[in-house]
Amino acid sequence: QVQLVESGGGLVQAGGSLRLSCAASGFTFSSYAMGWFRQAPGTEREFVTAISSIGGRTGYADSVKGRFTISRDNAKNTLYLQMNSLKPEDTAVYYCAAAPRRLGVVMDSYDYSYWGQGTQVTVSS
Repeated sequence: QVQLVESGGGLVQAGGSLRLSCAASGFTFSSYAMGWFRQAPGTEREFVTAISSIGGRTGYADSVKGRFTISRDNAKNTLYLQMNSLKPEDTAVYYCAAAPRRLGVVMDSYDYSYWGQGTQVTVSS
């Protein structure tokens, strides 16, 4: 079965860094566009960043541009999110997602078919 499993979340101080991973299985990873979304308490799920199937193109929400970096290793079926200069407003559950048969950057959550269980990121002040 298709599985996406996030890891790497935790508690960090403002200004710190964290690296999230998403291990994929059960599908042809290299043929899927991938993305990261997040949801804070009392808010709707929001787009964070996305990457094309081969990794040549990326897109970022304005709130994280310059601080977060998305990458993928198709040989390892793994998606990454490097988060630097973390702020308390980055606190949320972070989800990775896969969009089948899409090669470019995908920012609409409706285009994603598979989702991970999420990992909690908490940034203290």
